[in-house]
Amino acid sequence: MKKIKNLLLKKNKTKIVCLTAYSKNIAQEIDNFVDIILVGDSLGSVLYDFDTTRSVTLEMMINHSKSVRKGITKSLMVVDMPYNTYRNKSEALKNCKKVMKETKCDAVKLEGGNKKIVEIIKHLIKNKIPVMGHLGLLPQNEKGKFTFKGKSSKEKLRLLNEAKVLERAGVFAIVLECVEKKLSKEITDQIKIITIGIGASQHCDGQILVTDDLIGLTNSKIKFVKEFGNVRKTIRDAVKKYKTEVQSLKYPSKKYLY
Repeated sequence: MKKIKNLLLKKNKTKIVCLTAYSKNIAQEIDNFVDIILVGDSLGSVLYDFDTTRSVTLEMMINHSKSVRKGITKSLMVVDMPYNTYRNKSEALKNCKKVMKETKCDAVKLEGGNKKIVEIIKHLIKNKIPVMGHLGLLPQNEKGKFTFKGKSSKEKLRLLNEAKVLERAGVFAIVLECVEKKLSKEITDQIKIITIGIGASQHCDGQILVTDDLIGLTNSKIKFVKEFGNVRKTIRDAVKKYKTEVQSLKYPSKKYLY
């Protein structure tokens, strides 16, 4: 809880930096630079080439989260609860307890802000499970082409109200995904908990991206994704050099022999 309290103190003072991780090696490299590491169910598309996050299972999330935990020493670790693992209070509590116990994560994330989800979130928090919310584009519930949220006055009012309801329910943060920029600012200004944007403008209290997108490993065409590196080239260059040395008998040289 101390990590969560420290994060809340950053609101209106400094931007919060968040990234995803699905393995120890990536978590270990990003841990010193970020505030939150999310084991996202986005691993379904990034690692398994699923068409939807609905195909991600609880066991997948737990196994990847166990690996990520080994690479984290300072960041807050949050785990996405996958589709159909929190359909009611008892199911949600059982599965969230399992995730918390087996992965040693700091919090879980649930999508949505309707009345049913809010009651489930209240139940989890009552049972001492920290929860991060998620509004806007909801990948677990989205059908067809992804579009940004907050176009109509009705939708804007709904999302603003849902953010306030989630705050009252006790979530410590809300991810705003593909939310119109003015609405993102309005939500951020009107709630005391932190907002984390992904395709939701610089007005949010922090930002999150999929690390594999950020380092140029996925060829993502999503509008809000910016590549900050080109790991593909580094991998190709290293493998090409390895192949050359193996075929020319330069590797393994005497230095690498027993």
